[in-house]
Amino acid sequence: MDSSNTTVTSSSGYELLLTAVSLIPMSHYLLGVLFFSLVFLYNFLEFHFLQDLVRGFRGSPVSLTFNSYSEIYEGVASKCRILQGRYLATPWLSSPHFQTVFLNFFGNPPAFSYRRQLFHASDGGTIALDWLTSSDVSEGTSNTNTISKDDKTPLVVVVPGLTSDSDSAYIKHLAFNTAKRGWNVVVSNHRGLGGISVTVSSDCFYNAGWTEDIREVINHLHVEFPEAPLFAVGTSIGANILVKYLGEDGENVPVAGAAAISSPWDLLIGDRFICRRLLQKFYDRALTVGLQGYAQLHQPRYMRLADWEGIRKSRSIRDFDNYATRLVGKFETVDTYYRRCSSAGYVGSVSVPLLCISALDDPVCTREAIPWDECRANKNIVLATTQHGGHLAFFEGLTASSLWWVKAVNEFLGVLHSSSFVHIQKKTETSGHHSSFESAIDQGPYVNMAGDGRVAAIGSGEIVEDLSELHNKTKDRDEMASDVEKVELLTEAKPSSSSDVRPTETSSLTKCINQLSRYNRRSIWLLAYIAIMTTWPLVGSALLLVFRKKLRNYLPAGLRKK
Repeated sequence: MDSSNTTVTSSSGYELLLTAVSLIPMSHYLLGVLFFSLVFLYNFLEFHFLQDLVRGFRGSPVSLTFNSYSEIYEGVASKCRILQGRYLATPWLSSPHFQTVFLNFFGNPPAFSYRRQLFHASDGGTIALDWLTSSDVSEGTSNTNTISKDDKTPLVVVVPGLTSDSDSAYIKHLAFNTAKRGWNVVVSNHRGLGGISVTVSSDCFYNAGWTEDIREVINHLHVEFPEAPLFAVGTSIGANILVKYLGEDGENVPVAGAAAISSPWDLLIGDRFICRRLLQKFYDRALTVGLQGYAQLHQPRYMRLADWEGIRKSRSIRDFDNYATRLVGKFETVDTYYRRCSSAGYVGSVSVPLLCISALDDPVCTREAIPWDECRANKNIVLATTQHGGHLAFFEGLTASSLWWVKAVNEFLGVLHSSSFVHIQKKTETSGHHSSFESAIDQGPYVNMAGDGRVAAIGSGEIVEDLSELHNKTKDRDEMASDVEKVELLTEAKPSSSSDVRPTETSSLTKCINQLSRYNRRSIWLLAYIAIMTTWPLVGSALLLVFRKKLRNYLPAGLRKK
């Protein structure tokens, strides 16, 4: 009876619940679905409008990483108002994905025309150099002006990003604003881009680590305009190429100062990152389509040098690099290509004042690849990071008509030019800037994937350091031994001249012998310890078997029975 009443009560309760649910208007359900959808999209697209609203739309401060003894920071970066200030993204573009997409599809670039120059490289390749002078953007002047050989106007060389050329919106923003402030600009387009085909004589394509073109272009410009201070700005892959070039040549570069914007730094980490989430896969696919379009322009050569069917079916950057870049560049594997062409390993060798700018929410080049410690260790580098900005975007203002990083770069280079910290080329003999390409396949850095999905580079730095220290100790010991041998030979050859040996030479010889004996004494004790510890189980068992009967005579009767 009680159970039947309970069943009736529960069923009537569910009926009441369903009745109450049916009484709620459908519009309320739609509002609820809309609300949860907006919350999901807000987090999925990484919007930060509410955070900006809480801050009163003041933006977030620019974080600067530099060496504590850096003269570049004290004399240049500390005087830059933009770098010492804050960055606020355009409110209706308060998402790194919105900023990045808006830059590529719209970008609000200024309208102007370049002056084209064809530069022929030493291997027969052709590179399109697009010029914009300060007089080209002035009113009432045409773009037919040429620069005289003794012109002292600063010249900025721009290296575009992956599949980008001088017509890209962000390149136009940089070129126009730089020329507007009175400087000359030349955009060094990658081979096969800018409307210029790859020449038959060279069969050479650019990649993320190809520094030969920018090296030849900069050297050519330095010869043509020896009085003009040369500055360089690299963007995205162009930033990776620029930093790698600066690190390869060290002091021997005619560049007075440089800037690297949204650099990928470590291509191996970037490859893992861009395949991690759904949105990153969208960028991966979009960039792959751009690379396939680039390959389509040069199909006959790619069909001869690479795997055209694999290029056509590529669905990611890694696929394209496997079927095209790796084969054309003659790399053993794709990871080998990424390791050898990453600029992170060259940061420590940069001898030019360098400003690096990266957004921590960059959806293409992850913050996990930024070489924080290497930048902090180099006195010539100032690393500026912002909380927001997307990839190469950094739009600011209500109309999104300007890019924050363009103003920051122009201010930095302007202050640097007027200071005493500009780099002056020093001719040095190097062992060759291609030494990094001679490494084996298994050379670091390697990638470590943590449990939370983060990617980090791990290298053999500590091992190399230990080995180098051991090598130095061994070298010192060998040198001391050789000194002893030389003195012994000298004594055997001239026994009567032992009295002619100077006291300082005798003392140094005695010191060497003492050090050698100290090393040998330590080695002997270490070997003795190792021998005892490793042979004790065997020796102890043998001794127990031999002396068991004798030990029985000395043991108490109770223990003998046991």
